[in-house]
Amino acid sequence: MIKVAVIGLGKMGLSHHSIVNMHPDVELVAVCDSSRFVLDMLEKYAGVRTYTNLGKMLESEALDAVIIATPSKLHGPMVRQCLEHSVHVFCEKPFCLDTEEGGQLTALAEQNGLINQVGYHYRFVGAFQEVKRLLEIGAIGTVTHVKAEAYGPVVLRPSGASWRNQRSEGGGCLYDYAAHPINLLNWYFGMPSMVSGTVMNKIFSADSEDEIYATLRFGKGLSGQLSVNWSDESYRRMTTKITIAGTQGKIYADRQECQVYLRDGKKMPADYLPGWNVSYTTELTSDVWFYVRGEEYSAQLDYFVQRIKFRQSDNVNSFASALQTDRVMQMLIVDSEQKSRELLNPRVVTEQNPPSWWQRLARAS
Repeated sequence: MIKVAVIGLGKMGLSHHSIVNMHPDVELVAVCDSSRFVLDMLEKYAGVRTYTNLGKMLESEALDAVIIATPSKLHGPMVRQCLEHSVHVFCEKPFCLDTEEGGQLTALAEQNGLINQVGYHYRFVGAFQEVKRLLEIGAIGTVTHVKAEAYGPVVLRPSGASWRNQRSEGGGCLYDYAAHPINLLNWYFGMPSMVSGTVMNKIFSADSEDEIYATLRFGKGLSGQLSVNWSDESYRRMTTKITIAGTQGKIYADRQECQVYLRDGKKMPADYLPGWNVSYTTELTSDVWFYVRGEEYSAQLDYFVQRIKFRQSDNVNSFASALQTDRVMQMLIVDSEQKSRELLNPRVVTEQNPPSWWQRLARAS
């Protein structure tokens, strides 16, 4: 049995706890959190050993692996502490708020031969996996454009700050929401060669952005658009979408389905026809042993456990792959800050170019 501990018992930590606790190859031996109330409940009803100090837990328990689900700013130091105790690590996304630290931890995990994974669960959604398969067999020809989107109702009014919408704690909408579609873009197309036109705009949050828009270029004529807003209550829950245009067709995918339009006159993938084809995630997803939130959450933890069990170092969601996403987010921040500096020195508005109603409104506010 693989001895596992869960670190951080918020929403995601409790979700991971319930999933991994039912895994047939895992013995959940300990948990660590700062909340004594939560720890007392788990100790009483789940019979698991509890800790408020990570170092003490690592010294006291003979762990094979940990699952880290703490606020983002704690990921870096906690991952390092666990790697230095030769423990395999699953870390919730985003990987690290500091790309230099992320690079050091990636190297440390590889040097120590430890299994490492980051919780980008969309790579375990059947619809997004089908997109990957279709791209790799060239089903829509040469890809020319991709649009990656994420919307949802997280910050809907000015209110007190939480760790999620503080830049130094959770990284804001960029690291919490935009990380997901960016990670899918990395999976499908690798690193962009450049980003431009980045807008990181505050709507309700005081310390971080609530919406992000940007253009990405991947080389060979492939361009991308990123559109993310976590202050959009027209969506009941987080919704991530990918739309891809190619010379032989088009793909649209979200959590529920994968829609594919294929032009006639080209060899069709098996089970596909010219015109529109629709496959639902329910028919694209393998069964899991335990269901909470969605099959992908169980599938990603089983994937992590099986890599430890069979000592397989390859990992679709390794620290190295998550570091790509961190680096794209850093590129967006740098591009946005450059644009902000330019806006602080606007060109003189001449009589031939009078301010618009929107510019007058912005100046008055």
